[in-house]
Amino acid sequence: MNRVYNFSAGPSMLPLTVLEKAASELVCYGESGMSVMEMSHRSPDYEAIIKEAEAMLRKLMDIPDNYKVLFLQGGASTQFAAVPLNLINRTGKAYYIVSGQFSGKAFKEAQKLGYDVKCVATTKDDNFDHVPEVTRDAFRSDAAYVHICFNNTIYGTKYHYIPDTGDIPLVADMSSCIISEPVDVSKFGVIYAGAQKNMAPAGLTIVIVREDLLGYAEEKMPTMLDWKVMAENDSMYNTPPCYAIYMAKLVYEWILSIGGLDAMKVHNEKKANLLYDYLDSQSYYVAPVKKDSRSMMNVTFVTGNADLDKKFASEASAAGLKNLKGHRSVGGMRASIYNAMPYEGVEKLVAFMKDFAEKNPK
Repeated sequence: MNRVYNFSAGPSMLPLTVLEKAASELVCYGESGMSVMEMSHRSPDYEAIIKEAEAMLRKLMDIPDNYKVLFLQGGASTQFAAVPLNLINRTGKAYYIVSGQFSGKAFKEAQKLGYDVKCVATTKDDNFDHVPEVTRDAFRSDAAYVHICFNNTIYGTKYHYIPDTGDIPLVADMSSCIISEPVDVSKFGVIYAGAQKNMAPAGLTIVIVREDLLGYAEEKMPTMLDWKVMAENDSMYNTPPCYAIYMAKLVYEWILSIGGLDAMKVHNEKKANLLYDYLDSQSYYVAPVKKDSRSMMNVTFVTGNADLDKKFASEASAAGLKNLKGHRSVGGMRASIYNAMPYEGVEKLVAFMKDFAEKNPK
């Protein structure tokens, strides 16, 4: 078996032990006589899978009892519309903090729907090299919610604080950092995330929503976007992404087996520190993100020469270090070192970076 180190920003690599267990159960799950991909979502076997997945996620994230956990489809991008459609009727107004491409898309989606939304802070003029610092007095008290993207995949930035929004519910897109470290769920009204970075294959979206925020959807709301309907039907109003939920359950099992999110944070910090320490120790590569906003999941860097950047990504790929090319909108390189990336993968990357710098002087 020739496994590579996959630094893709998503879909990303999955833990090898999870893939091996899924492979062993692919044709026949337990005593069911069938694959999970063949099961009716209404069958006792599958109902047990989705209930176990929810219970494990609740344990991992210490989700309070007054929050609903929804397993949905459509990606985090669908939630850009679902968030205002479900929440804005509480007061008719909302605030957005724009710290990168996806928070910007969420803001534009709410604008497109015709709602009274305002961008209260952005770092666009600084090429999103840090996240905005905001305080409670930045928000009008009659806002229905404040929206942020907690980790910015493209630019490699992350909130290292939780904005104080007072009594206004804080809504966070955590697609690229969910279950990478402990987070106080009670500080948020809603957390949502595409699962294809840290949890599962593409196709599953997680929404964690406080119960008192349900029931504000507009009458014309598409049923499939109504969190209350999905909560009342235990995420099975229609056929859910069954196999992706099963894979998420295996990932939750894996994290619990190694010590939960406290252990996962240690693992992820060790990897990120190795890479950032090297970047800070030399001048060949430049890390554009301010140190107080650096992401633990997505590390961006450039040589300052577009041709060299292209050569780096190509030669790294040939060396078994895949998908290091930066996002098309920013260029350079990006190493996404999600939960499943082993420490050895980052060691290999740093060694390659050193060798490339020696062989390709600027």
